[in-house]
Amino acid sequence: MKKFVFLTYGFVPPTPEIMEAWGNWFASIGDKMVDSGGPSGGGREITRAGTTDLPLDLDAFTGYVVINAADLDEATAIAETCPIITAIRVYETRSM
Repeated sequence: MKKFVFLTYGFVPPTPEIMEAWGNWFASIGDKMVDSGGPSGGGREITRAGTTDLPLDLDAFTGYVVINAADLDEATAIAETCPIITAIRVYETRSM
């Protein structure tokens, strides 16, 4: 098995329906879950040009999850069932 990190994007204030959808999704992953991650709050981007506050909005990075999957196709299939707000990005993690 390989590890994949899911990065979620998009924030709206959570409703009971959104929380239930996420709970159901986490339960559906079962033993493929490595790290259920957590939600993020507002943040900052630091570049050589300076520092910018990042709003918690529909474009914001909002959390991560780490799963085990056989390959990128399986990880993608799992991500496609995620109750995303705006988008989810899937990356394979590699050993150094």
